Amino acid sequence: MKFPLILFFGLLTKSLFCQEALDFDASVAEIHLEFLDLVSLDTKDQIYATNTSGDVYLFDPKGKQLNIYSPSRQGRLQQLEAAWTVNIFCFSADLQEYRILDRFLNPIAENSFLLNDITLPQAATLGNNNTIWVWDESDLSIKNLDYPRNLVLQSLPLNMNLDVENLKVTEVREFKNRLFMNVPESGIFIFDNQGNFLRKINLRIDQRMCFYKENLFWVEGAMLKMYSLKSQAIFDMGLLPSKTIQYLQIGQEKIVFVEKDLIKVYSLPEGFKQLK
Repeated sequence: MKFPLILFFGLLTKSLFCQEALDFDASVAEIHLEFLDLVSLDTKDQIYATNTSGDVYLFDPKGKQLNIYSPSRQGRLQQLEAAWTVNIFCFSADLQEYRILDRFLNPIAENSFLLNDITLPQAATLGNNNTIWVWDESDLSIKNLDYPRNLVLQSLPLNMNLDVENLKVTEVREFKNRLFMNVPESGIFIFDNQGNFLRKINLRIDQRMCFYKENLFWVEGAMLKMYSLKSQAIFDMGLLPSKTIQYLQIGQEKIVFVEKDLIKVYSLPEGFKQLK
């Protein structure tokens, strides 16, 4: 009888945890943006959002628009990252170029990947030490670019290493010195900061990756799901505030849910802050 008893209390603890984690108050802001596409939060919980033309909007945590950046060359962005301390990273596969902005949306650096022996960039992310990780679909490799010097530091072919027939990569993200590569038809692959393969997460998630502490969150129907990077366990976190949420992003004190042309901003529940 020991195992059923342990299982019962385990499920009970999990249920109680979910109720605490999902204790959302009323939204603190709702941001309506036509043709809304990507959303990211910086370390001060300022909200950056793009539309399908590649314009970048900046809002404060209460939803007030502070600025907008409209590039001279319009094109949809595949990546928007504001979680770094200083810079905002933008990448467009359509234009095959990247752009780095400061916190006020002033351009710091921009260049075409085609000038750096990168033929078909389909995903990119900002890395440490002034580098950019790029998924080059032309030769199925991850390349590490030193962008101030426009120099490819290393190129790592992955098709044979990962034993995957279709490497259709939708996103790469560096998080706590690890590189995460999302292949929705297969799973999420994790590499170290040198590009060495570590392991695969058997999750098929066709949405933006969302990290908080040592956990990965995603939307599954009307439910919020969590994967612990430490224990490698999946948790059902319960119902979301809305049934039409497409994906989420989490900042320091705020959590945002993205719907069609709408960003809903909530204060981060206490249950989330207690996660490890």
